[in-house]
Amino acid sequence: MKIWKQIIIMAAGSILLASAATAQAPKREFRGAWLHIIGQKQFANQTTDENKAYLIDQLDKLKTAGVNAVIWQVRPQADAAFPSTLEPWSQWISGQAGVAPSPVWDPLQFMIDEAHQRGMELHAWINPYRVTHGENDVPPQGHVYYQHPEWFLKYADGKIYFDPALPESRDFIDKVVRDMLNRYDLDAIHMDDYFYPYPVTGVEFPDTASFARYGKGWGDKGEWRRHNVDLLIEQLHNTIHELKPWVQLGISPFGIWRNKKSDSRGSETNGLECYDGLYADCPKWTAMGWVDYMVPQLYWELEHKNASDLELSYWWNDHANGRHMYYGQAVHNVMSHRDIAEAGGDTLNPTQLDHKIRLMRDLPNVQGVTWWPGYTITANFKGVLDSLSTNQMRTPALIQPYTWLDDRAPDAVTNLRVEKVNDTRTLVWNAPVAAEPMQQAVRYVVYRFAAAAPIDIESAQNIVAITGEPCLILPQAQNKKARGPWQYVVTAVDRCNNESAPTILSVKL
Repeated sequence: MKIWKQIIIMAAGSILLASAATAQAPKREFRGAWLHIIGQKQFANQTTDENKAYLIDQLDKLKTAGVNAVIWQVRPQADAAFPSTLEPWSQWISGQAGVAPSPVWDPLQFMIDEAHQRGMELHAWINPYRVTHGENDVPPQGHVYYQHPEWFLKYADGKIYFDPALPESRDFIDKVVRDMLNRYDLDAIHMDDYFYPYPVTGVEFPDTASFARYGKGWGDKGEWRRHNVDLLIEQLHNTIHELKPWVQLGISPFGIWRNKKSDSRGSETNGLECYDGLYADCPKWTAMGWVDYMVPQLYWELEHKNASDLELSYWWNDHANGRHMYYGQAVHNVMSHRDIAEAGGDTLNPTQLDHKIRLMRDLPNVQGVTWWPGYTITANFKGVLDSLSTNQMRTPALIQPYTWLDDRAPDAVTNLRVEKVNDTRTLVWNAPVAAEPMQQAVRYVVYRFAAAAPIDIESAQNIVAITGEPCLILPQAQNKKARGPWQYVVTAVDRCNNESAPTILSVKL
């Protein structure tokens, strides 16, 4: 196949330098992790303090693994993992739908604060249409389902959904997003692969009445359904950029758009197509500029017979349409399959982790990865946390700037200094004053160089920390040589990940 020729050409020049490729991690790379709440019982079974301690532990371990963006599920089924007047408390937080946790706390605000403190982005993950998660699940009292039952349909999978055809459905979902944007300092709104529901074999989604009402002029029901989803994506894009134009809209679609046998533009695969099965025309959304990043779920092994991750990696790279492209990887799959041989060679690598990361970094239109689920990283499944933290992602990384939203860098930090309290020395600086929210400093990068070394802030090897706080505790010198002097450099990073000019201070520890 053509794909194997491509990988052989790539591998021929890099296979002998595999360890060097992973050692020299890029300075800019999106490294996300999904943390879902649906199906997770630990939150309801723990006290508020235990939940906070648990989430802090998750974030600390993810940061150790190099993660710089947490995708936190806040609306899995028309509910809320935060206080809301529009939708009921999620059962996955409190244990009972519609009932607040006791004592009441705000998991979303907590996660925003803790992520930002660590220099990480927080993306609020919503499911747009799903209302219940199974046949025996029912919406709680007070849910909008009882106020407007005409907005909803029940499918053969036993679940209730908003009818995507209705303007009222789109407007309500938009209202929920507006409420979140107005109340929380979010970095992104994120949606996964659930648009129209995954099809039950032989059973059509029950929207015949809606098609009769709204489908006039649409000869093909599939085209009409895709149009309905398009309308939601465009509406949310417009709302986000009206209220907070620095907030991104990200989508994580099923990994196959279309198979080549269905469409010459598709991939050499043989599986469910999100275009025809879920009515999601994902490449259109990036081409139209409605979506800021795409995270296709490439949850298969490199050599999978029907859905090769190798084939799909190249396909999605070629369909980024100028927006950011991050590859969703299932940790269990990555760590449970032996690597494939490259360029006619052999491999002793027991996992595909290193290969997939090198492939991602070699593709010109791919800017990062997102791990599914983040809990598998923090559990160190088959040593994945150890490997990422000591090898592939051992240096911190900034996320690439969203230049189509804003390409102006913030001003530099000022009054860089060292403050000493007892035996603790802290590097402290003042944030730049920003007249516009776009240029507000939200993160800082601290670099360190030997006294006579040239200042090179383009290498991740020189990064000491990425933090959301305007200070950093300095290490204590263990010997005379370690005392320095050192050159410490601090830069400011704004909401769209533009980096300021450096501010430099000579420090003797």
